[in-house]
Amino acid sequence: QVQLVESGGGLVQAGGSLSVSCAASGRTFSSYPMGWFRQAPGKEREFVAAISGSGGSTYYADSVKGRFTIARDNAKKTVYLQMNSLKPEDTAVYYCAAKITSHYYSVYDRSSLYDYWGQGTQVTVSS
Repeated sequence: QVQLVESGGGLVQAGGSLSVSCAASGRTFSSYPMGWFRQAPGKEREFVAAISGSGGSTYYADSVKGRFTIARDNAKKTVYLQMNSLKPEDTAVYYCAAKITSHYYSVYDRSSLYDYWGQGTQVTVSS
C-alpha cells in the first residue's frame, strides 16, 4: 500500500512561481515512477509531468515544458513539482500519482496506468 500526500499549493499571481510536494509512504519508493496530473473545473484530468524511479528520466506535457520541473528525493520519499512563469490556465487541483512496476526506469503519461493517487492540492493563478 502506498499513501501520497500533496502540499504546497496556493494562490500566486501570473508570472510567479510555486512549488508543490508529494510525500509518499512505502519501503521501495525509489522503484515507483511518479507523475503529476491536474484537473481544472469542468475539465478532464490531464498529464503534467512524470519522473522515473531513479529520477534519471523525466517527461513533460507540451503546455508546461520549459516552465515546470519535476524532481524527486528518494531518501525523503518525496517528489516535487517546481512551477515557474505560471499562467491563469495553470489553475487546477494538482495530483501526484505512483505506479507500481518493475519498470522503474520508465515514465508514464496516462492516468489510467497509475495505481495510487494523492488527495490533490489547489493551485490558483490570478491574472
